[in-house]
Amino acid sequence: MRAITITDRGGPEALVLAEVPDPRPGADEVLVEVTASAVNRADVLQRQGNYTPPPGASPYPGLECSGRIVELGPGVSGDWSVGDEVCALLAGGGYAEKVAVPVGQLLPVPKGVELASAAALPEVTATVWSNVFQIANLRPGETLLVHGGTSGIGTMAIQLGKAVGARVAVTAGSEGKLDACRRLGADVLINYHDQDFVAELGSHGADVILDVVGAKYLARNVEALAVNGRLVVIGMQGGAKAELNLSKLMAKRAAIAATGLRSRPLDEKAAIIAAVREHVWPLIEDGVVRPVVDRAFPLADAAEAHRLLESGGHLGKVLLTV
Repeated sequence: MRAITITDRGGPEALVLAEVPDPRPGADEVLVEVTASAVNRADVLQRQGNYTPPPGASPYPGLECSGRIVELGPGVSGDWSVGDEVCALLAGGGYAEKVAVPVGQLLPVPKGVELASAAALPEVTATVWSNVFQIANLRPGETLLVHGGTSGIGTMAIQLGKAVGARVAVTAGSEGKLDACRRLGADVLINYHDQDFVAELGSHGADVILDVVGAKYLARNVEALAVNGRLVVIGMQGGAKAELNLSKLMAKRAAIAATGLRSRPLDEKAAIIAAVREHVWPLIEDGVVRPVVDRAFPLADAAEAHRLLESGGHLGKVLLTV
């Protein structure tokens, strides 16, 4: 089969399409013929040499895909059959024509969603649901602040926040991006170039903050939290180390969580995927939530897809089609 390999850590030119051995499904896995994958920030970090795949994961980038099941591994029965159209959360290997997937990380393609577009769903729905709802327990009527509102994560967080009745605030870097967030349902639009998100949130602050920036925003995020607020950090685009004023955190009786998804044990991922299927899939099938896709590139043009993601000029997800 063909897959995108990383020839050497570095720029997008390190991504090279090559012939590689076909994967084989192990116990409780299926083999998926890939229709599309999606580009994630973790793929960029892996290409740069800053994110080593977890033990046992495919060396090829790609944390999600959509496609059709072409083979069942030992022990797989019941819910899944050859020919089923699926999308899947991966620990790696999505930039390829085939990938082996643990059955606990499979999802049926939601009704009304095209097969290729379904590749935009697994990583963002799993990330947002596990962090904003399972960890931070966002409730109706609360305020959710989403940093990076036009990213894949951001566009999903806006929609899911509104779907449960939250007030959603977003930060983004241009009026055009903020307008896109408004169309997705965002209530408070903050241009981080010339507006202070702490001030824009008002005296109450944010009950839940979903942050991809990390160290650069830590102190201001604590300032922005409401009493009993919850900050969930899922990225380090603004650095990994910062000073934390514990007295301010304690005064607000607030909490900070920092999580990742890729390296979690299989049973934890399976539990998240099951919750996504139960709670998010009905919203997608009812048209309340939708995948947001900026554009799709052929697999051979993975380098161009990475350049787009790194430029920040996209809205939602960037796909690779096989």
